[in-house]
Amino acid sequence: MNPWQRLTQQLHRSQQPPFGTNQSLSSLKRFVSLFLVGITLSLAVASCGSGTANKGVELTLVSFAVTKAAHEAIIPKFAEQWQKEKGQTVTFNQSYGGSGSQTRAVIDGLEADIVHLALALDTQKIEKAGLIQPGWEKEAPNGGIVSKSVGAIVTREGNPKNIKTWEDLSKDGVKLITADPKTSGVARWNFLALWGSVLKTGGGEAKALDFTSKVYKNVPILTRDAREASDVFFKQGQGDALINYENEIILAGQKGEKPTYTIPDVNVSIDNPIALVDKNVDKHGTREVAEAFVKYLYTPEAQREFAKAGFRPVDATVAAEPEFAQKYPPVKTLFTAQDLGGWGDIQKKFFDDGAAFDKIQGSIKR
Repeated sequence: MNPWQRLTQQLHRSQQPPFGTNQSLSSLKRFVSLFLVGITLSLAVASCGSGTANKGVELTLVSFAVTKAAHEAIIPKFAEQWQKEKGQTVTFNQSYGGSGSQTRAVIDGLEADIVHLALALDTQKIEKAGLIQPGWEKEAPNGGIVSKSVGAIVTREGNPKNIKTWEDLSKDGVKLITADPKTSGVARWNFLALWGSVLKTGGGEAKALDFTSKVYKNVPILTRDAREASDVFFKQGQGDALINYENEIILAGQKGEKPTYTIPDVNVSIDNPIALVDKNVDKHGTREVAEAFVKYLYTPEAQREFAKAGFRPVDATVAAEPEFAQKYPPVKTLFTAQDLGGWGDIQKKFFDDGAAFDKIQGSIKR
Protein backbone atom coordinates (compact mmCIF):
# COMPACT_ATOMS: atom_id res chain seq x y z
CA MET A 1 0.00 0.00 0.00
CA ASN A 2 1.43 3.39 -0.98
CA PRO A 3 1.46 6.42 1.40
CA TRP A 4 -1.57 8.04 -0.26
CA GLN A 5 -3.65 4.87 0.12
CA ARG A 6 -2.77 4.64 3.80
CA LEU A 7 -3.60 8.32 4.23
CA THR A 8 -7.06 7.83 2.62
CA GLN A 9 -7.85 4.96 4.97
CA GLN A 10 -6.86 6.97 8.00
CA LEU A 11 -8.92 9.94 6.88
CA HIS A 12 -11.98 7.74 6.37
CA ARG A 13 -11.65 6.31 9.87
CA SER A 14 -11.19 9.78 11.39
CA GLN A 15 -14.35 11.35 9.95
CA GLN A 16 -16.54 12.31 12.96
CA PRO A 17 -19.26 14.90 13.71
CA PRO A 18 -19.05 18.27 11.93
CA PHE A 19 -16.15 20.52 12.66
CA GLY A 20 -16.61 22.89 15.55
CA THR A 21 -16.65 20.38 18.39
CA ASN A 22 -13.55 19.37 20.32
CA GLN A 23 -13.67 15.98 18.64
CA SER A 24 -13.84 17.59 15.19
CA LEU A 25 -10.89 19.81 16.09
CA SER A 26 -8.94 16.73 17.00
CA SER A 27 -9.90 15.17 13.68
CA LEU A 28 -8.74 18.28 11.85
CA LYS A 29 -5.37 18.08 13.57
CA ARG A 30 -5.05 14.42 12.63
CA PHE A 31 -5.99 15.28 9.04
CA VAL A 32 -3.30 17.94 8.77
CA SER A 33 -0.74 15.70 10.41
CA LEU A 34 -1.55 12.76 8.15
CA PHE A 35 -1.61 15.02 5.11
CA LEU A 36 1.90 16.28 5.90
CA VAL A 37 3.13 12.74 6.56
CA GLY A 38 1.63 11.68 3.25
CA ILE A 39 3.45 14.44 1.40
CA THR A 40 6.73 13.53 3.15
CA LEU A 41 6.43 9.82 2.38
CA SER A 42 5.47 10.53 -1.21
CA LEU A 43 8.51 12.72 -1.66
CA ALA A 44 10.67 10.08 0.00
CA VAL A 45 9.43 7.39 -2.39
CA ALA A 46 10.01 9.68 -5.36
CA SER A 47 13.49 10.44 -4.09
CA CYS A 48 14.26 6.72 -3.66
CA GLY A 49 13.05 6.04 -7.17
CA SER A 50 15.20 8.81 -8.58
CA GLY A 51 18.22 7.60 -6.57
CA THR A 52 17.85 4.07 -7.90
CA ALA A 53 17.82 5.29 -11.49
CA ASN A 54 21.04 7.24 -11.00
CA LYS A 55 22.70 4.99 -8.47
CA GLY A 56 26.43 4.62 -9.08
CA VAL A 57 28.08 1.27 -9.71
CA GLU A 58 31.40 0.03 -8.37
CA LEU A 59 33.79 -2.39 -10.06
CA THR A 60 36.82 -4.13 -8.59
CA LEU A 61 39.69 -4.64 -11.03
CA VAL A 62 42.51 -6.96 -9.98
CA SER A 63 45.52 -6.86 -12.27
CA PHE A 64 49.23 -7.62 -12.40
CA ALA A 65 51.66 -4.96 -11.30
CA VAL A 66 52.92 -3.50 -14.55
CA THR A 67 49.47 -2.68 -15.99
CA LYS A 68 48.79 0.06 -13.46
CA ALA A 69 49.85 3.01 -15.62
CA ALA A 70 47.72 1.83 -18.55
CA HIS A 71 44.58 1.18 -16.51
CA GLU A 72 44.83 4.48 -14.66
CA ALA A 73 44.76 6.23 -18.04
CA ILE A 74 41.97 4.07 -19.47
CA ILE A 75 39.54 3.99 -16.54
CA PRO A 76 38.60 7.72 -16.58
CA LYS A 77 37.90 7.51 -20.32
CA PHE A 78 35.60 4.53 -19.85
CA ALA A 79 33.86 6.15 -16.86
CA GLU A 80 33.16 9.27 -18.90
CA GLN A 81 31.73 7.21 -21.77
CA TRP A 82 29.56 5.13 -19.41
CA GLN A 83 28.21 8.28 -17.78
CA LYS A 84 27.25 9.70 -21.18
CA GLU A 85 25.67 6.47 -22.41
CA LYS A 86 23.96 5.27 -19.22
CA GLY A 87 23.75 8.35 -17.02
CA GLN A 88 25.47 6.34 -14.31
CA THR A 89 28.64 6.93 -12.34
CA VAL A 90 31.09 4.03 -12.31
CA THR A 91 33.98 3.90 -9.85
CA PHE A 92 36.80 1.38 -9.67
CA ASN A 93 38.57 -0.33 -6.82
CA GLN A 94 41.98 -1.27 -8.20
CA SER A 95 44.51 -3.81 -6.95
CA TYR A 96 47.93 -4.42 -8.51
CA GLY A 97 50.63 -6.93 -7.67
CA GLY A 98 52.43 -10.05 -8.83
CA SER A 99 50.14 -12.11 -11.03
CA GLY A 100 50.50 -15.26 -8.93
CA SER A 101 49.83 -13.35 -5.72
CA GLN A 102 46.80 -11.63 -7.22
CA THR A 103 45.44 -14.97 -8.39
CA ARG A 104 45.70 -16.45 -4.90
CA ALA A 105 44.06 -13.36 -3.40
CA VAL A 106 41.02 -13.71 -5.69
CA ILE A 107 40.71 -17.42 -4.95
CA ASP A 108 41.01 -16.68 -1.22
CA GLY A 109 38.21 -14.12 -1.26
CA LEU A 110 39.23 -10.84 -2.91
CA GLU A 111 35.97 -10.16 -4.76
CA ALA A 112 37.28 -9.05 -8.13
CA ASP A 113 34.76 -8.35 -10.86
CA ILE A 114 37.48 -8.37 -13.52
CA VAL A 115 40.93 -9.95 -13.58
CA HIS A 116 43.71 -8.91 -15.96
CA LEU A 117 46.58 -11.28 -15.31
CA ALA A 118 50.02 -11.95 -16.72
CA LEU A 119 49.26 -15.37 -18.15
CA ALA A 120 46.33 -17.61 -18.96
CA LEU A 121 47.47 -20.16 -16.38
CA ASP A 122 46.53 -17.80 -13.56
CA THR A 123 43.08 -17.17 -15.05
CA GLN A 124 42.64 -20.93 -15.39
CA LYS A 125 43.39 -21.36 -11.68
CA ILE A 126 40.53 -19.00 -10.82
CA GLU A 127 38.34 -20.96 -13.23
CA LYS A 128 39.23 -24.22 -11.47
CA ALA A 129 38.28 -22.61 -8.16
CA GLY A 130 34.76 -22.20 -9.53
CA LEU A 131 34.79 -18.41 -9.81
CA ILE A 132 35.08 -18.10 -13.60
CA GLN A 133 32.91 -20.09 -15.98
CA PRO A 134 34.64 -22.29 -18.61
CA GLY A 135 34.93 -20.68 -22.04
CA TRP A 136 36.05 -17.27 -20.76
CA GLU A 137 38.58 -17.12 -23.63
CA LYS A 138 35.68 -16.87 -26.08
CA GLU A 139 33.91 -14.07 -24.22
CA ALA A 140 36.32 -11.39 -25.45
CA PRO A 141 38.13 -10.76 -28.75
CA ASN A 142 41.56 -12.19 -29.54
CA GLY A 143 41.09 -15.25 -27.34
CA GLY A 144 40.78 -13.00 -24.30
CA ILE A 145 44.28 -11.53 -24.81
CA VAL A 146 43.99 -7.79 -24.24
CA SER A 147 47.65 -6.76 -23.85
CA LYS A 148 50.97 -8.22 -24.92
CA SER A 149 54.67 -7.63 -24.77
CA VAL A 150 58.00 -9.36 -25.38
CA GLY A 151 61.07 -10.04 -23.30
CA ALA A 152 63.77 -7.38 -23.04
CA ILE A 153 67.34 -7.37 -21.73
CA VAL A 154 68.36 -4.17 -19.94
CA THR A 155 72.03 -3.39 -19.35
CA ARG A 156 74.04 -0.72 -17.62
CA GLU A 157 74.89 2.46 -19.51
CA GLY A 158 77.40 1.69 -22.23
CA ASN A 159 76.72 -2.05 -21.81
CA PRO A 160 80.15 -2.75 -20.24
CA LYS A 161 79.56 -6.53 -20.20
CA ASN A 162 78.59 -6.50 -23.91
CA ILE A 163 75.30 -8.31 -23.32
CA LYS A 164 73.21 -8.48 -26.49
CA THR A 165 71.54 -11.90 -26.59
CA TRP A 166 69.94 -14.42 -24.24
CA GLU A 167 73.10 -16.52 -24.58
CA ASP A 168 75.20 -13.71 -23.17
CA LEU A 169 73.34 -13.99 -19.86
CA SER A 170 74.97 -17.36 -19.19
CA LYS A 171 78.52 -15.97 -19.30
CA ASP A 172 80.72 -16.09 -16.22
CA GLY A 173 80.84 -12.84 -14.31
CA VAL A 174 77.41 -11.62 -15.42
CA LYS A 175 74.94 -10.75 -12.66
CA LEU A 176 71.31 -10.98 -13.79
CA ILE A 177 68.23 -9.58 -12.06
CA THR A 178 64.86 -11.27 -12.67
CA ALA A 179 61.75 -12.11 -10.67
CA ASP A 180 60.84 -15.47 -9.15
CA PRO A 181 58.72 -17.69 -11.43
CA LYS A 182 57.02 -19.09 -8.32
CA THR A 183 55.40 -15.72 -7.53
CA SER A 184 55.61 -13.67 -10.72
CA GLY A 185 53.89 -14.24 -14.03
CA VAL A 186 56.45 -12.02 -15.70
CA ALA A 187 59.24 -14.28 -14.44
CA ARG A 188 57.58 -17.33 -15.97
CA TRP A 189 57.61 -15.58 -19.30
CA ASN A 190 61.28 -14.73 -18.73
CA PHE A 191 62.02 -18.40 -18.12
CA LEU A 192 60.15 -19.43 -21.27
CA ALA A 193 62.05 -16.82 -23.30
CA LEU A 194 65.34 -18.38 -22.17
CA TRP A 195 64.23 -21.98 -22.68
CA GLY A 196 62.49 -21.32 -26.00
CA SER A 197 65.46 -19.39 -27.39
CA VAL A 198 67.39 -22.68 -27.40
CA LEU A 199 64.61 -24.77 -28.93
CA LYS A 200 63.90 -22.21 -31.64
CA THR A 201 67.54 -22.13 -32.72
CA GLY A 202 67.93 -25.86 -33.15
CA GLY A 203 68.81 -26.99 -29.62
CA GLY A 204 67.09 -29.81 -27.75
CA GLU A 205 65.65 -30.16 -24.25
CA ALA A 206 68.98 -31.15 -22.66
CA LYS A 207 70.72 -28.11 -24.08
CA ALA A 208 67.85 -25.87 -22.99
CA LEU A 209 68.10 -27.21 -19.42
CA ASP A 210 71.86 -26.73 -19.32
CA PHE A 211 71.65 -23.20 -20.69
CA THR A 212 68.82 -22.11 -18.40
CA SER A 213 70.64 -23.54 -15.38
CA LYS A 214 73.73 -21.48 -16.22
CA VAL A 215 71.64 -18.32 -16.51
CA TYR A 216 69.95 -18.78 -13.12
CA LYS A 217 73.31 -19.42 -11.47
CA ASN A 218 74.04 -15.81 -12.40
CA VAL A 219 70.94 -14.52 -10.56
CA PRO A 220 71.92 -13.22 -7.08
CA ILE A 221 68.34 -12.43 -6.02
CA LEU A 222 64.88 -13.47 -7.22
CA THR A 223 62.38 -10.68 -6.61
CA ARG A 224 58.63 -11.15 -6.02
CA ASP A 225 57.46 -9.40 -9.18
CA ALA A 226 58.56 -7.40 -12.22
CA ARG A 227 58.18 -4.04 -10.52
CA GLU A 228 60.44 -5.07 -7.66
CA ALA A 229 62.98 -6.44 -10.14
CA SER A 230 63.08 -3.06 -11.84
CA ASP A 231 63.55 -1.30 -8.50
CA VAL A 232 66.43 -3.59 -7.53
CA PHE A 233 68.16 -2.92 -10.84
CA PHE A 234 67.47 0.79 -11.27
CA LYS A 235 67.11 2.14 -7.74
CA GLN A 236 69.43 -0.18 -5.83
CA GLY A 237 71.95 -0.49 -8.65
CA GLN A 238 72.27 -4.26 -8.44
CA GLY A 239 73.12 -6.46 -11.40
CA ASP A 240 74.67 -6.12 -14.84
CA ALA A 241 71.46 -7.00 -16.66
CA LEU A 242 67.74 -7.21 -16.05
CA ILE A 243 65.18 -9.35 -17.85
CA ASN A 244 61.77 -7.78 -17.89
CA TYR A 245 58.79 -6.96 -20.04
CA GLU A 246 59.52 -4.56 -22.84
CA ASN A 247 56.63 -2.47 -21.52
CA GLU A 248 58.14 -2.22 -18.05
CA ILE A 249 61.40 -0.93 -19.51
CA ILE A 250 59.56 1.63 -21.63
CA LEU A 251 57.64 2.78 -18.57
CA ALA A 252 60.89 3.17 -16.64
CA GLY A 253 62.13 5.43 -19.43
CA GLN A 254 58.99 7.55 -19.14
CA LYS A 255 59.70 7.99 -15.42
CA GLY A 256 63.10 9.49 -16.01
CA GLU A 257 65.33 6.45 -16.25
CA LYS A 258 67.53 6.09 -19.32
CA PRO A 259 67.61 2.34 -19.86
CA THR A 260 69.89 0.72 -22.39
CA TYR A 261 68.10 -2.36 -23.64
CA THR A 262 67.77 -4.80 -26.49
CA ILE A 263 64.90 -6.92 -27.78
CA PRO A 264 66.40 -10.32 -28.73
CA ASP A 265 65.59 -11.56 -32.23
CA VAL A 266 64.27 -14.83 -30.80
CA ASN A 267 61.55 -13.98 -28.33
CA VAL A 268 58.34 -15.06 -26.64
CA SER A 269 54.99 -13.34 -27.19
CA ILE A 270 53.92 -12.39 -23.67
CA ASP A 271 50.13 -12.59 -23.85
CA ASN A 272 48.00 -11.20 -21.00
CA PRO A 273 44.33 -12.26 -20.71
CA ILE A 274 41.29 -10.42 -19.36
CA ALA A 275 38.25 -12.15 -17.84
CA LEU A 276 35.11 -11.52 -15.82
CA VAL A 277 34.93 -13.27 -12.48
CA ASP A 278 31.44 -14.64 -13.11
CA LYS A 279 30.55 -15.56 -9.54
CA ASN A 280 31.41 -12.08 -8.30
CA VAL A 281 29.79 -10.00 -11.06
CA ASP A 282 26.58 -11.96 -10.59
CA LYS A 283 26.77 -11.48 -6.83
CA HIS A 284 27.43 -7.74 -7.20
CA GLY A 285 25.00 -7.20 -10.08
CA THR A 286 27.81 -5.67 -12.17
CA ARG A 287 27.87 -7.92 -15.23
CA GLU A 288 26.61 -5.29 -17.68
CA VAL A 289 29.16 -2.63 -16.79
CA ALA A 290 31.97 -5.17 -16.37
CA GLU A 291 31.32 -6.59 -19.85
CA ALA A 292 31.26 -3.05 -21.24
CA PHE A 293 34.63 -2.27 -19.63
CA VAL A 294 36.23 -5.41 -21.05
CA LYS A 295 34.84 -4.55 -24.47
CA TYR A 296 36.18 -1.00 -24.15
CA LEU A 297 39.71 -2.30 -23.50
CA TYR A 298 39.83 -3.53 -27.11
CA THR A 299 38.86 -0.19 -28.64
CA PRO A 300 41.52 1.88 -30.42
CA GLU A 301 41.24 4.51 -27.65
CA ALA A 302 42.14 2.01 -24.94
CA GLN A 303 44.72 0.17 -27.04
CA ARG A 304 46.54 3.44 -27.62
CA GLU A 305 46.80 3.90 -23.86
CA PHE A 306 48.23 0.40 -23.50
CA ALA A 307 50.71 1.25 -26.28
CA LYS A 308 51.69 4.52 -24.61
CA ALA A 309 52.36 2.57 -21.41
CA GLY A 310 54.67 0.17 -23.24
CA PHE A 311 52.42 -2.71 -24.30
CA ARG A 312 52.31 -3.89 -27.90
CA PRO A 313 48.79 -3.23 -29.24
CA VAL A 314 46.56 -6.20 -29.99
CA ASP A 315 44.60 -3.95 -32.38
CA ALA A 316 46.31 -4.19 -35.78
CA THR A 317 45.22 -0.70 -36.84
CA VAL A 318 46.75 0.85 -33.73
CA ALA A 319 49.92 -1.23 -34.14
CA ALA A 320 50.26 0.12 -37.69
CA GLU A 321 50.07 3.78 -36.62
CA PRO A 322 53.46 5.44 -37.27
CA GLU A 323 54.10 6.28 -33.61
CA PHE A 324 53.71 2.68 -32.51
CA ALA A 325 55.08 0.93 -35.58
CA GLN A 326 58.38 2.70 -34.93
CA LYS A 327 58.23 2.11 -31.17
CA TYR A 328 57.55 -1.63 -31.49
CA PRO A 329 59.56 -3.13 -34.38
CA PRO A 330 58.69 -6.70 -35.38
CA VAL A 331 60.54 -9.57 -33.73
CA LYS A 332 62.29 -11.91 -36.17
CA THR A 333 61.39 -15.21 -34.47
CA LEU A 334 58.41 -14.91 -32.16
CA PHE A 335 57.01 -17.99 -30.41
CA THR A 336 54.07 -18.44 -28.04
CA ALA A 337 53.23 -20.49 -24.96
CA GLN A 338 51.26 -22.81 -27.23
CA ASP A 339 54.47 -23.59 -29.12
CA LEU A 340 55.85 -24.96 -25.85
CA GLY A 341 52.80 -27.12 -25.17
CA GLY A 342 50.37 -24.65 -23.62
CA TRP A 343 50.15 -23.50 -20.02
CA GLY A 344 48.89 -26.78 -18.62
CA ASP A 345 51.98 -28.64 -19.81
CA ILE A 346 54.28 -25.70 -19.10
CA GLN A 347 53.19 -25.52 -15.47
CA LYS A 348 53.72 -29.24 -14.87
CA LYS A 349 57.03 -29.35 -16.68
CA PHE A 350 58.64 -26.19 -15.34
CA PHE A 351 56.91 -24.61 -12.33
CA ASP A 352 55.11 -27.22 -10.24
CA ASP A 353 56.83 -28.18 -7.00
CA GLY A 354 59.71 -30.46 -7.90
CA ALA A 355 59.59 -29.55 -11.61
CA ALA A 356 62.42 -28.14 -13.76
CA PHE A 357 62.74 -24.75 -12.06
CA ASP A 358 62.97 -26.24 -8.58
CA LYS A 359 65.61 -28.69 -9.81
CA ILE A 360 67.59 -25.82 -11.33
CA GLN A 361 67.42 -23.87 -8.07
CA GLY A 362 68.39 -26.96 -6.08
CA SER A 363 71.50 -27.41 -8.20
CA ILE A 364 72.74 -23.88 -7.57
CA LYS A 365 75.26 -23.38 -4.78
CA ARG A 366 74.99 -19.84 -3.46
